[in-house]
Amino acid sequence: MRKILIYLTLLFATTVMASEIKWAKDYNAGIKEATRFNKPVLFISSRHTCKFCVILDNGTLKDKRVVEALNRDYISIISYSDENDYMPRELYQPGTPAIWFLLPSGEPMFQPIMGAVDAENFLNALEIVKKEFDNFKKTGK
Repeated sequence: MRKILIYLTLLFATTVMASEIKWAKDYNAGIKEATRFNKPVLFISSRHTCKFCVILDNGTLKDKRVVEALNRDYISIISYSDENDYMPRELYQPGTPAIWFLLPSGEPMFQPIMGAVDAENFLNALEIVKKEFDNFKKTGK
């Protein structure tokens, strides 16, 4: 019985851990990782006290499909302005959340998406960015 309980506990812990986004330690570590693995970057500027940041965190960023896509195809970085996390000046936006898609160099691919985005639209954006990034890898443009 004890072996079964240990097995179930490990299975539950593995399932819970697998359903979370693998966030880079910080901006610089994320850019280094993106360069190493040649992946696009999801960079989110957020605040713990921002209503729409909380909606994004507790909704879209918990969606299993979003988590899987991000962990598979992207390097994910989140910077909290209320924790004084580092953020490049050129990525600063007066509102939060600001959702950026970056090249591994840190250069923006598009203008940021501002505000909370539902899972379906976020998945659509991820698909568009991945296609653009794959094209960039082939052509350099």
